[in-house]
Amino acid sequence: MSSSSAAAAPSGGTVRSLIPARIDRLSWAPFHTRMVVALGTAWVLDGIEITIAGAIAAVLTDKATLGLSTTQVGAIATVYLLGEVFGALFFGHLSDKLGRKNLFVITLGVYLLGNALTALTWDNSIVALCFLYATRFIAGAGIGGEYAAINSAIDEMMPAKYRGRVDIAVNGTYWAGAILGTLSTFVLLNKIDINLGWRIGFLLGPVIGALIWNLRRHLPESPRWLIMHGREQEAEDNIKFIEDEVEGSGQTLAKVDESQAIDIKPGEDRGYFALVKVLFSQYPSRSVLSATLMITQSFLYNAIFFTYTLVLTKFYGVSAGDAPLYLIAFCVGNLAGPLLLGHLFDTVGRRKMISGTYILSAVLLAITAYLFNQGQLNAFTQTVAWCVIFFFASAGASAAYLTVSEIFPLEVRAKAIAVFFAIAQCFGAIGPIFYGALIGDGSDRGKLFIGYLIGAAVMAIGGLVEIFLGVDAEGESLENVAAPLSAVAHRPRATG
Repeated sequence: MSSSSAAAAPSGGTVRSLIPARIDRLSWAPFHTRMVVALGTAWVLDGIEITIAGAIAAVLTDKATLGLSTTQVGAIATVYLLGEVFGALFFGHLSDKLGRKNLFVITLGVYLLGNALTALTWDNSIVALCFLYATRFIAGAGIGGEYAAINSAIDEMMPAKYRGRVDIAVNGTYWAGAILGTLSTFVLLNKIDINLGWRIGFLLGPVIGALIWNLRRHLPESPRWLIMHGREQEAEDNIKFIEDEVEGSGQTLAKVDESQAIDIKPGEDRGYFALVKVLFSQYPSRSVLSATLMITQSFLYNAIFFTYTLVLTKFYGVSAGDAPLYLIAFCVGNLAGPLLLGHLFDTVGRRKMISGTYILSAVLLAITAYLFNQGQLNAFTQTVAWCVIFFFASAGASAAYLTVSEIFPLEVRAKAIAVFFAIAQCFGAIGPIFYGALIGDGSDRGKLFIGYLIGAAVMAIGGLVEIFLGVDAEGESLENVAAPLSAVAHRPRATG
């Protein structure tokens, strides 16, 4: 291998490093595939989790299971959401402080523990209910922490030319989990004893998580994170490990020119107060962009996804038993978008693709809303329309997570992801309540028509904000997109 030294310490505690350039000059290798499989499973697990919890909710009211009231069942989803918000904020801070690898191993363990314990809930007594809610909070905290730690790790170890498509595809795999969760609950709740079936349902995610646990343990720590924290030898060892794996696949690595070095003066850990300063003093427009993209996609997705079966049953007369089959089609459209469009975010560009997918999905939703209000759709054509809308919306929503994870400095990256994820979750929780009220008993299409137009307008706002405030980060090193707070000298930032 021909490469300059990863780091040197000129004077005054300053480190000169070529590690970012060495990562970005790599071509795709088996190492990157292994990393995506090991880390990307987080979104599959979340998709499984949300879908199974939603499908099992009604079953838990049955006296043959836990015999919960509808209010008690509804609280399960709320507690899980609160757990996600807490986990994102708590583990996001730890990810910036203790490292990506430490946290993406810990958060997976927290999720596995929470879900496995949920399956042990014994009845609906006060003690059992507290146990149930505690386990859902723990599982949610694990998944919330996953978002912050894993987005950071993938972005920091992925070469710049692949970063967009990989991040978008990985975030889109949530829908692969949703498909798996839907099929599983359809079998578990209809083919075996329901008191056993719902428990097995909650164990499905932990089984998959346990299978990739060992894979994660053998991934290296982010060399970028290590060098920013002054751990030069570890950073060199880890980048050498990655380079050796890439060369082992038959590639010859080009020498990295010294002009691409970055000078770093590692400092103490920066907490949420440092993040607030960064957001409001250094990157106010990026903060507005991140909040807008995350809030708008979360509002629309939660509104449509969590009321999907209600629309089918109330307006189209689909039986509750058949509704999950339509949900599978919806999930396929959502999965296909990020997988098929992801590479365009690296080639056509972030600004054009993000604004385009947001605005196009808004226009298609408005057209579908009109057809719905005119009574020109049936269950099949409504599902097809949603598949097309969310083919584009899903790619855009995944790109919102990509945006947040790449446009802020490394030292506060995981915390930034956590904050905007938490904000989006809180605003997104409004959607199901609002649209559920509009659906009512299914006798008034006009109310839901207005609701769909509101959803379209919300997505359009996200697209317009991207046009004016978007960051042209395609193909750019993370250090170009947002200079590290500890950088002494750095290259120009990406525009936006």
